[in-house]
Amino acid sequence: TSSYRSNPIGLAEFTLSRRDPGYVGRSKATAELENQRLAGNVSELTEVFARIKQIAGQEHIDPLQTEIGSMVYAVKPGDGSAREQAASCQRVIGGLANIAEEYATKRYRSNVINWGMLPLQMAEAPTFEVGDYIYIPGIKAALDNPGTTFKGYVIHEDAPVTEITLYMESLTAEEREIIKAGSLINFNKNRQM
Repeated sequence: TSSYRSNPIGLAEFTLSRRDPGYVGRSKATAELENQRLAGNVSELTEVFARIKQIAGQEHIDPLQTEIGSMVYAVKPGDGSAREQAASCQRVIGGLANIAEEYATKRYRSNVINWGMLPLQMAEAPTFEVGDYIYIPGIKAALDNPGTTFKGYVIHEDAPVTEITLYMESLTAEEREIIKAGSLINFNKNRQM
């Protein structure tokens, strides 16, 4: 994979290939759903959004205003030698978040943030599985109040929606703005305008 260092899209084809060989395909399929949403088409997610609208307070959610992306759950991610590539590859193929019990290193968590992804954490054991959707309302408000807990909802294929509690450890004002901008590159570009 070292020959792909200057080809992030090519390198991303190897993301989690040893741990979860199906991850890249699923993440790319999720990225395609986001591309369709941006083009004004959420027909493939009609049932998912119908279930989200059954959650108290979410009756008027606009699917066209709800970003879609993949996420990775790990107990303690970020202890490998390719922490930068782990985050960048995840983002290149549509990643929006990591959920962890804790992050192995501050460097990995910073890489997640610098690539514009949410460094989410949860204390309890996960109730979600591969293929479930996790809906997180009010994420911008959560970014403005780091350290507080907020709700997420797991949309299971064949089971009732379940609530989970998420949090983000302390974020600097700049880190919050980097995530909102979508990456450190976008953040710096916006500052120069």
